[in-house]
Amino acid sequence: MFSMMGKLKEVQAKMKEAQDNLQFIVVTSESGAGLVKAKVNGLRKLISLEIDDSLLNKEDKEMVSDLIVAAVNKAMDEVGEKAKDEMKRQTEGLLPNIPGLDFSNLGF
Repeated sequence: MFSMMGKLKEVQAKMKEAQDNLQFIVVTSESGAGLVKAKVNGLRKLISLEIDDSLLNKEDKEMVSDLIVAAVNKAMDEVGEKAKDEMKRQTEGLLPNIPGLDFSNLGF
């Protein structure tokens, strides 16, 4: 029983370490052939947004908005996958391989 509790504490520590490291995973995605670029970290936070100067006129406002949404959503999807891979790598071997056990519902 004590061994199991120790293993659980180890898993908790590894999970915390992995979560703390998510801020260092960064993905940059683009839309509109590079006219809009969004940079997102593993915590799924938008950390920068670049808009090409050629897009900044009133007639293109709706298109710019659509491109921003597309770039941010693409970056969020990509960083979500990288974060999931990192969590899997950090916790590999700590828990027995239980079919159906999935940590993705924890927000990673």
